[in-house]
Amino acid sequence: MIIHRLIAQHLKHRDDPTFYTFQADDAIRWIERCGLDLGAKTRALDLGCGHAVFGMQLMKRGCQVTFADEDNGLPPALAAAPFRKVNIDRDDIRQLGQYDLVICSNVLEHLAKPDDFIHSAHHLLAPRGWLYLSWTNWLSPWGGHEFSPFHYLGVRRGYRTYDKLIGRKRIHTPFENLYPSYIGHVLRTIRRAPNLVLLRAAPRYYTELAFLVHLPVLREFLTWNCALLIGRA
Repeated sequence: MIIHRLIAQHLKHRDDPTFYTFQADDAIRWIERCGLDLGAKTRALDLGCGHAVFGMQLMKRGCQVTFADEDNGLPPALAAAPFRKVNIDRDDIRQLGQYDLVICSNVLEHLAKPDDFIHSAHHLLAPRGWLYLSWTNWLSPWGGHEFSPFHYLGVRRGYRTYDKLIGRKRIHTPFENLYPSYIGHVLRTIRRAPNLVLLRAAPRYYTELAFLVHLPVLREFLTWNCALLIGRA
């Protein structure tokens, strides 16, 4: 359980590199506990990689990592690393190839067409490959990102109230670069996808309480960030 460490780190330093390294390392340990052996033979894709923190932590375990995002924000140390330019909402992700592990961390809530991505995700997975899908569901305490908890006032009223009361610069606007998503809907979409199978589901920052994800309605509020492991059917 790292939720307390993340909150403390964010209060002191906001979302600095250490904050994201905490997240990545904890997620990788969970993936390994679930049964995936990571090493030199593991071909991994960090999809929606941002500044590549997750992929870099996989590289420390010897994995062969390819990075992909709409823009190349890799640090200078990764200048020679494989990078593929892709817009997940618009482009055919089959061009990216197949991998033993695909990481899609904190990306789904920023997609206008998340269901399309889920239904095409099997194209990225090698036989016995896994997709790690993690995102902040809308009704979680951090569902509105920087304008949380005002998002509980509604998709539009929430950020407008934040702007009036707080006035701090805001990055996210619903239906522009942040889209409400719900755990129940995502789980149903995966189960209806003929080429996917749900392997594990848990709250990302407290995976020990995995049962929460299986409680309809309550899971939407009690899960700060949902983490799923998905395989090819």
